[in-house]
Parts: sequence; structure tokens; C-alpha cells
Amino acid sequence: MNCAGSHKLAAAAAVAVVGGLCSCLAVIDGGRNASGSAVWAAEPPAINPFGEAPTEREDATPGYVEMSDGTIYAGLIYLTRDKRLQLSDEKLQRQREVPLRVVKQIDCKVAKEWMEKEWKFKELALDEKMYTGRSYPAREYIHVITLHDGRTIEGGLSGVLYVQPFREKDPKTGHYKPQEEPLKLILHKRHKGEIGEDLKSLKYVKLVKLGEAAYKEGKQKAEAQKKTARQPG
Repeated sequence: MNCAGSHKLAAAAAVAVVGGLCSCLAVIDGGRNASGSAVWAAEPPAINPFGEAPTEREDATPGYVEMSDGTIYAGLIYLTRDKRLQLSDEKLQRQREVPLRVVKQIDCKVAKEWMEKEWKFKELALDEKMYTGRSYPAREYIHVITLHDGRTIEGGLSGVLYVQPFREKDPKTGHYKPQEEPLKLILHKRHKGEIGEDLKSLKYVKLVKLGEAAYKEGKQKAEAQKKTARQPG
């Protein structure tokens, strides 16, 4: 075979390889845009710094928490991972575990509160106590859990709630502010304060409302509180 024939065969082979490669790319990229340039579907989308911040916990639920002093915390609410709410059901007289995903609302009522006296054993006496003159606040609670289907469960509740505030945009830059640490709140059956405190200073979780509508409600309440706090007295 002469040199010209060899060159033609080599050129034809190169065209075939390029054509096959283009066919493969067409399968991978799923087509071309209107201008005829390749569209790479396998390429990950660019991250939009102005878009909604992603949820860090897949089991988190939007909502808000209201404390006994009226403070509102709105954001994503979740429990310790793989944990459920532990409630002593008064009607069934047994312990129940309730996953947060089936809960619509949690209301807390004060069953009993008092000032507990502090006692200590007298020196060299193991069976005789004396009052120290100091006291601390104590309180017992009853919780009512309302489920999404309308049913309610009442009893003593214990558990740990976390509230992760949604990331807000900086009005000056348009970028999201740094993520805040989640707030840890404890649901008590029985709660006691520190020596020297009074009942008013013993704050507790009064209300938990879950869902998109609840989050919007809580955010509005929290913003109203901030505006009131900024106003001169």
C-alpha cells in the first residue's frame, strides 16, 4: 500500500474515533442546547450563595418554642438523634414513646409549685437534719401532646429539644449570616432551681408548635419582641 493510501486510512480511522466519542458524549450529556454546544448533565450545579440554606438534620421540623417568660425561639426543632419523647400516659398508666414527626403541639401546665427548704445533717449526727435557712424553687408539670390526627396524650414528659435558628441574610450584603449554635431546651416532669432563686426565675418550656405555619407564626412573634425591645423605654 502506498503512502497516500495509508494516510487516507489513518484519517478515516481518526474520524471514526471522534465520531464514536461524540456519540458517547451525546449519551452522557443528554443532548445539546439551542446553539449546538454540549450540555453536561453530569456536572453538579453551582452553589447559589443567595439560595436557601440547607437543613443540617433530616429529621428536623420547622416550628417555634415559647418559654414561660414569653420568649420565642423559632427555627428547626429536633430531638437527640434516634430519641423519642418519653411520656407517662396517665390514662393508660404506662410509659409511652412518641416520635416528634407525629406531634403537632406540646402544651405544658404547672401541676404544683413550691419553695423547697434546704436541709443538711447536723455535725456528728447521721439521722438528724437541720434547716439551713435557705430554699430553692421546685415545680411539677403536666404535658399535653396533640398529634397530627387530633388525638391528645397527657402526662409527665421528659426529653431534650433543640432549636436551630434559620440562617438569615445580611441586609447589607445579601449573604447568609454565620450559622448559630442550636439552643438546647429540657422538658421536665419535675424541675428545681438553684439555692436563692424564686419561682419566677425558674423558666420552663410552655409551648411547642410544629409545622410551616407554626414557624411563620413564631417568627412573627419573635420579630415583634425584637422591635419592642429596641424601642426606648
